[in-house]
Amino acid sequence: MQAVVDYPKITVISPQGCLNATNALEFETNLTKALAKDGISILLVDLESVESIDSVGLMALVSALKLAQKLGKRFSLCSVSPSLKIIFELTQLDRVFEICERKPVFEAACLSMEEATTMAYA
Repeated sequence: MQAVVDYPKITVISPQGCLNATNALEFETNLTKALAKDGISILLVDLESVESIDSVGLMALVSALKLAQKLGKRFSLCSVSPSLKIIFELTQLDRVFEICERKPVFEAACLSMEEATTMAYA
């Protein structure tokens, strides 16, 4: 089960449990649908409730990142537990993904970026 929360330009997807071969296709489909929405410029995947991830789960994230880049959208991860962080480091995907400590830190950075953009156009 996963929760999807929409902010004005940010969509947050919060998968739960394990991201593995059993549910990775559904997870990737949800990521793809979120990225395809009009008016969404940022997709944040909050991994706080994810206990484990296998290679198929990682590939779902990589596929979504590639799609986001193709569509010119920002794709980020947050709340990566120490056990998941090791997997990202071993696969060197920590160098590929934008990873934030916690969701509030990410949201604050996005808001300050949006304010700076708004001020630039004012």
